[in-house]
Amino acid sequence: MNKSNILIVGVGGQGTLLASVLLGNLALAKGFDVKLSEVHGMAQRGGSVVTHVKISEDTVNSPLIEEGDADVIIAFEELEAYRWLPYLKKGGTMYVNTQQILPMPVILGQDKYPEHIMQTLREKAGTIKAFNALEIAEECGSVKAVNVVLLGAASKDLPFDEAAWIKVIEENVKPKFVELNKKAFEMGRNA
Repeated sequence: MNKSNILIVGVGGQGTLLASVLLGNLALAKGFDVKLSEVHGMAQRGGSVVTHVKISEDTVNSPLIEEGDADVIIAFEELEAYRWLPYLKKGGTMYVNTQQILPMPVILGQDKYPEHIMQTLREKAGTIKAFNALEIAEECGSVKAVNVVLLGAASKDLPFDEAAWIKVIEENVKPKFVELNKKAFEMGRNA
């Protein structure tokens, strides 16, 4: 890997920021230059959260990924995958948790949740790897492990070996949650 631009997108409370920290720390440990940029849109109220992660063997000058420049998008929720689709480069890969989290305008009856999101993603994106990460996280013991399930799935397309991923989980997750997250990573990797 010479360079990789990865967007991690979801809503507040899904663990997108921890996922970006794990990925960023792993890349740093392997000698890459890494830049992260987080955008929180009313994150505490279930709003959109996006983290730009740029990894390169050379110097990364800007932390932001422009439209059409993301090699990988890791989407924690269907609507967020749809919202950030324009950022995926031609031939890029998108990992999508098939969970749907209703935004406030939909809950209040002011808007409707878009239909046929997965169909649109399949028509317009390069490679879509969609699965129910929430269900897998629940099997592991916590819905909060969705983030690590998705990282596990994406890990097969990133140039870091499994042992390095496990090490970064052990170093960055609270000790009482390490085993749960290691299990979530493994199950995501096999999803």
